[in-house]
Formats: sequence, structure tokens, C-alpha cells
Amino acid sequence: MSPHDTALFVRRSSAGITLILLYVDDMIITGDDSAGIRSLQQFLSQHFEMKDLGTLSYFLGLEVTSSSDGYYLSQAKYASDLLSKAGIIDNKTVSTPLEYNARLTPLDGEPISDATRYRQLVGSLIYLTVTRPDISHAVGMVSKFMDAPRSVHYAAVLRILRYVKGTLYHGLHYSSRSSLELYAYSDADWAGDPTDRCSITGFCFLLGTSLVSWRSKKQDVVSRSSTEAEYRALPTPLTSLFGFAGSWLTWMLRSPLPLLFIVTIVVLSTLLIMMSSTNAPSILRSTATSLASISRKEISSCSPSPLLTSLLISLPRLTRLVVFEILYPNSRWLLPCHLEFEGGC
Repeated sequence: MSPHDTALFVRRSSAGITLILLYVDDMIITGDDSAGIRSLQQFLSQHFEMKDLGTLSYFLGLEVTSSSDGYYLSQAKYASDLLSKAGIIDNKTVSTPLEYNARLTPLDGEPISDATRYRQLVGSLIYLTVTRPDISHAVGMVSKFMDAPRSVHYAAVLRILRYVKGTLYHGLHYSSRSSLELYAYSDADWAGDPTDRCSITGFCFLLGTSLVSWRSKKQDVVSRSSTEAEYRALPTPLTSLFGFAGSWLTWMLRSPLPLLFIVTIVVLSTLLIMMSSTNAPSILRSTATSLASISRKEISSCSPSPLLTSLLISLPRLTRLVVFEILYPNSRWLLPCHLEFEGGC
């Protein structure tokens, strides 16, 4: 069983890898070990009554379309059934899942009589976000009012559904021609929650042109300015990638150390630029400390290569000194390279 997902089972051999994704009595078997897959199918069919449905095309509401260009994942049928369940049968659609600058609070509108229906619709929308990151933030907002939904919240749910109706076939495309370079993007909505004034961080990871992970999360503390909210949002993707044991992205990348250096350097460089134009040294120290603790944990068991050393040394001098001091406060292995590059000190 994989430590990254309790429903994922992995078998490795000299011939390749075999993966089983299991949910109750539905199963996906894949991998690059063709003989191992056939042997596994034969073994399972001897012990259980099974039916081979062939190439993957539908699984738990997810539609999978394959072509020479890659794979396309969508939930069009699931979304269509949800719209019928919600009673939305007209052709009225909207262009955005939420109104511009929408701010929902627990006291908006009047209490609704059928809270169960609200919870069912929101629960179904949550599952729809598996292939619809464009509605993740909106669904996250309406899901905060499951215990006591009100009329304004229900109207927001209906708007999301009308947006889904107009974008029924939207989904995720995983290109077979995409590069294996990982990109991370983050942003912050300052004071996005009107109830407690906490900002909301959003980030995503793309492997080449393919979106592989995304999240919208409320920050733990109140930021006093939009700049501070951006500072706090910067380390979040890095924490998601490297900060938790058993990160599936780390497992997928196998050797994340070069990426760790690059992401850390980019974040620290950005912070230095922002510090030069704003007066926020305490926030910078807080963010840098968070980055350092994450980085040291990952780097402590690794020996950086000369290539990575060269990458660090090629940075602007001020940025390089700050990065060295944060990541390696007690190391001396960088000193000869530093002196050689600078020509002495």
C-alpha cells in the first residue's frame, strides 16, 4: 500500500511497476509492466468474480478520453446529472462561478427551510472539483455554511451550478508532449474572509503544461496589509511540496533537491526585491525562517552537487549571501567556491 494514498497499491519489479487504484469494488490497473499486469489480472480473476472493462474510459464519475495528444479528464455526465438533480433545466448560464468581489458571511439573507438539499448540492460540487479547479474557490466558500445555510448562500450555490452548465465539458488535459518541468504559482486575496479578516492563499503546481495539484486555503493569522498577505502566501507551495512527510508530489518527482534549491532561491529573491520597496523586515524574517526550517529538513541528508553550487553562486551577490546564510549557517563547504568566484575577500 502506498503511504501517499491508502487506495493505491504499488508493486515494483525488474520489469517495471504495476499500480492498482481500488475503491470498494471498482479498480484501475495500470503500469509499464505488461506481463505483470496480465499476471495480476489472472491471479485476481481466480479469487474474485471480475469483469475486465478494457481501456479506462469511466471511473467513479470521471470520464477519461485518450488520444495521441494525451489524456483528457472530465466529469460531464456527473455534472449533467447534478444539474438535473438541482432542477436546473433552462438554458440560463453565467460566466463566473461567483459574483465579482463576492463576500459571504454567516448572517447573509434568511435561513432556508431545506438545509439537507443545500448540503447535498454542495457535497456533490465538492466531488466535481476533482477535475474542475475553476470552481474550487467558490465551492470552498459555500461549503463553510453547511451547518446553517441561508438564502444568499443557496443563491451562490445555484450560480455555481449555472456556471457549470455553461462549462459542462471543461476538465483537465494531460499532454503527452508536455515537459517534465515543475512550475508553482501562488497568490493571496487580502482579507478575503469578511468574518475574521484572514487572507486566502491560492496556489497550483503544473508539470509542464499539465495541472497536477491546486489548493485554496485561508491563512492562519490576520495580515495587516496586502504585502504581508503576499509574504505569507509565498512559502505555502514550498511547504506543500516538501514540508509534509509522504508528499505525493515529492514521490512523483523522485529527486526533488534541485527543484528545492530553485524554488527557495526564487522565493528569497522575490522577498529581497519586495523588502527593498516596503518596510516589512519582521515579516521577511518570519517567512525566511519558515523557508529555512523546511529547506534544512530536506537538505540535511543530501550532499549538494557542484552543479547546484554553481547555480547558487551565479545569483546576485546580495541574494547569494542571504541564501547561503539561511540554508547553511554552519557550513564551510561553500567557502572555497565562494572565494574562487569572488576572487578573494
